[in-house]
Amino acid sequence: MTLTTDRPESAASPTTRRSARALFLGPPTQPRWTRPSFAALLIATAMLYLWGLGSSGWGNEFYAAAAWAGTEDWAALLFGSVDPGNIITVDKPPAAIWVMALSGRLLGFSMFSVLLPQALMGVGAVALLAATVRRWHGPAAGLLAGAVLALTPVAALMFRYDNPDALLVLLLVAAAYCVVRATETASTRWIALAGVVLGFAFLTKLLQAFLVLPAFGLVFLIAAPVGIWSRIRKLAIACAAMIISGGWFVLLVELWPASSRPYIGGSTNNSLWELTLGYNGVGRLLGGSGNSRGAGSGDFPHFGGTPGITRLLTQSAGAEISWLLPVALLGLLAGLWTFRRAPRTDRTRAGLVLWGGWLLLTALVFSFMSGTFHEYYTVALAPAMAALAAIGVREIWCRRENFAARSMLALMAASVGLWNFVLLDRTQDWLPWLRWVLLIGSFTVAAAFLVAGHFRTFTVVLAATGLLFGLGGTTAYTLETISVRHSGGIINSGPPQDSAFGHGDDIAANAALNVLLQNTDTRWAAATISSRVGTQLELSSGKSVICLGGFLGGDPAPTLAQFQSYVTSGAVRYFVATGRGNAEEPESSTDALPWGVPADSVTAAITAWVKANFTATTVGSTTVYDLTH
Repeated sequence: MTLTTDRPESAASPTTRRSARALFLGPPTQPRWTRPSFAALLIATAMLYLWGLGSSGWGNEFYAAAAWAGTEDWAALLFGSVDPGNIITVDKPPAAIWVMALSGRLLGFSMFSVLLPQALMGVGAVALLAATVRRWHGPAAGLLAGAVLALTPVAALMFRYDNPDALLVLLLVAAAYCVVRATETASTRWIALAGVVLGFAFLTKLLQAFLVLPAFGLVFLIAAPVGIWSRIRKLAIACAAMIISGGWFVLLVELWPASSRPYIGGSTNNSLWELTLGYNGVGRLLGGSGNSRGAGSGDFPHFGGTPGITRLLTQSAGAEISWLLPVALLGLLAGLWTFRRAPRTDRTRAGLVLWGGWLLLTALVFSFMSGTFHEYYTVALAPAMAALAAIGVREIWCRRENFAARSMLALMAASVGLWNFVLLDRTQDWLPWLRWVLLIGSFTVAAAFLVAGHFRTFTVVLAATGLLFGLGGTTAYTLETISVRHSGGIINSGPPQDSAFGHGDDIAANAALNVLLQNTDTRWAAATISSRVGTQLELSSGKSVICLGGFLGGDPAPTLAQFQSYVTSGAVRYFVATGRGNAEEPESSTDALPWGVPADSVTAAITAWVKANFTATTVGSTTVYDLTH
């Protein structure tokens, strides 16, 4: 009998080597550099967004406290309550809270577990944007679009912060990807999936999620390769899917007995539907009476500059988003003109309609809305601006043999250099030399495009130089953004700035008060006015606190009768005063209320009742009432 032995090969077989090579380099139909470059982009983005992630502490304590409450109580997780005792919710739907709270339950609640999902959402948004643009406009455009998004200052700001905007952007980009896939083959499945994703975006920031709907619907209606009635029918299916995926939670809240769930923060009648149409709907657009009293009435400060066509270019908002806006707009105009006679299903024109519609409609709404507007809202513009800039540069670059195309490239380079100079000139004490370097470099590149853009060897260097100066301003501002600590509800990218709206009292620094609350065993350790202060106490003490009146203290929750019953039953131990008075000096009812709380509100009535029936003491520097005596 002959015994044969199979010895392992010392090297991988040719088939294995080819498989590994294909996995790393991608299919032969795409350039060899596509997949390695894409991987490098995502690694660099992850490093950018994860570096020093805990430096901002809890970030926005309003949402961080709601995430903590979600780790303590499942009902609080479901509704997005500010405290585990389920008195009142945040003034948004809870989708972003779900993600942060589940992260806290999985990893243990900490500053890192709160902010980690946002950073990962940023990496995901960059990846999806690059993949979406690549499908119709090539790998170079996709890579550039992802890089521009990653290096947009407001994106770096919000993808390292615990506001709902990070999840909103990720879902909007995911919906755009689904629309692109659906438009290619008129796929019912993909267009319905786009509707599902937009429904969940609605559960993140309500009606803001629907600003992209006209652009998404128009591109499918124009470019899907089927008959008009089939396109309309498929869009109707997508709308139905969107209503179901976003409406189930609204229906759940409306049908749930109000007595056994928290009050819907920011609403006037404990209704999520009213919140959608009121404070977060008409109130955002028109201001004034459209805003709920509890979360933004006429007394609420006006942020974000004066409404008008130039709002997004002003000092407060321009540096957040507009670094490459000239390139995006010029690319959109040039692209639409170039492809004006293209077939109906032309993908390049469809891409311009998709991203251009997203950018223009959202920008117009942000520019003219008269209600509460914060500069960081502009992160919703970042994917569209990045995509348009990348598509425009790619399409014009491919036609650089034509003098008109080189002239447009020169105009793009010069305009972005000039606009970056204007933006940087507004912060003259920060890197004062940078604006001059970018201005001179961009104009030099513009001149070179005109005289030497058609030489093959020189164009590689010219392209790299153009990207260096074109992205120099936004990159520097982004790096500064991640190096600065941000906290509170009003934040800006770039160098540190004084906020017009802070926390109020820094009550979390009162060590004696934290010890006092930590030693309680009641359902609520304390009650205090507004969640701006109550959430600080929750995060610093690890105890549940009633945030009277919600965000600004004006919501009718809890009522005076409810609060009195809590005190009578021993469910709440202390009342922590946050007004201008103290225990040693008599104070009026108005003085006892922090800024923003209406004098005729339920919160004011509760404060007056506590002052009339309990004795004030001073703990550290804070006035505290023991509700058991």
